[in-house]
Amino acid sequence: MIPDLPPLLIEEAVRAALAEDLGRAGDVTTQATIPRGAQAQAGIVARDSGVVAGLQAARAAFALMDRQIIFEAQAADGARLEPGTLAAIISGPARPILSAERVALNFLGRLSGVATLTARYVSAVAGTSARICDTRKTTPLLRALEKYAVRCGGGVNHRFGLDDAVLIKDNHVAVAGGVIPALRAAKRNIGHLVKIEVEVDTLDQLREVLHEGADAVLLDNMTLDDLRSAVALVGGRMICEASGGVTLASVTEIAKTGVDFISVGALTHSAPVFDFGLDIEFV
Repeated sequence: MIPDLPPLLIEEAVRAALAEDLGRAGDVTTQATIPRGAQAQAGIVARDSGVVAGLQAARAAFALMDRQIIFEAQAADGARLEPGTLAAIISGPARPILSAERVALNFLGRLSGVATLTARYVSAVAGTSARICDTRKTTPLLRALEKYAVRCGGGVNHRFGLDDAVLIKDNHVAVAGGVIPALRAAKRNIGHLVKIEVEVDTLDQLREVLHEGADAVLLDNMTLDDLRSAVALVGGRMICEASGGVTLASVTEIAKTGVDFISVGALTHSAPVFDFGLDIEFV
C-alpha cells in the first residue's frame, strides 16, 4: 500500500485549480440549469488500461466544493484499471458535483498517466537490478503530486528540489573549473548529512570522481559500452545512475549494463493523460 500524501500538499494545489476554473462568477452553466437542492450520484469510470493515481486529489476537489459530497473510492492508488472499471462513486448535491468534475478528472487523468507510464518503464527493466526514477522535469507547483504518481507506478523518486542533495552538473563543472574543484568546493560547503552526486559524460571524468570520492555518479548520455565500462570502473564504490534521452525502446538495454538507477524525465514531462469519464444521474 502506497502511503497517502499529506492533505495540505493536495488541498493547496486542488484549491488553486478550482479557483482558476470557477473564475469570478462561479459555474454559471450549472447555476443556470440545475435546480438548487438537486441531488446526484456519479461514477468515475476508466476509459483506458493502466495504473490509477490521484484519487486523493479527486476526493479533495469534491470536498472543497461541498463537504456534503460523499466520495467512495472503488480502487486504491497503484492499482491497475481496465476500461470500464469503476474508480469511485460520488453522491450528494448535484451543483457542486458538476462544478468540481473537470478539476477532479484533470488531476486523476494527469497523475494516472504518470503512474501508467512509470509502470511501463518498470516492467521494461524487470529482471535487472536497475530501478526507474524521476527527475525535476515536473509541472510547476505539482511536483509532490507527480512524484507521488511515480511511486504509484513502481518507480522511485530522485531529489525533490535543489535543497535535497548536491548534484554537480556540467555547467557547475564548467564554472567551477573542473570536476575536482567542484567536488572539493562542495565538500567544504555542505553539511555532513548532504549527499553528493556528480554528472559525467566521459570515462575520464568518472575517473576524476572516483579519485576524489562522491556518493553517486550520474552517467549522462553514455553509450552502452561506456555504461558497462563505467559500472566496472566504479566497482560498487558508489551509486551509478544512467540518464539522458532514455526511452522505452532503450531502457532495457541500459538496465542490462548494471547501473543502479535510470532517471527518466519523460515520466513527468511526456506522460499521456489517462482517460476517465464521470457518468452522472440525478436521484
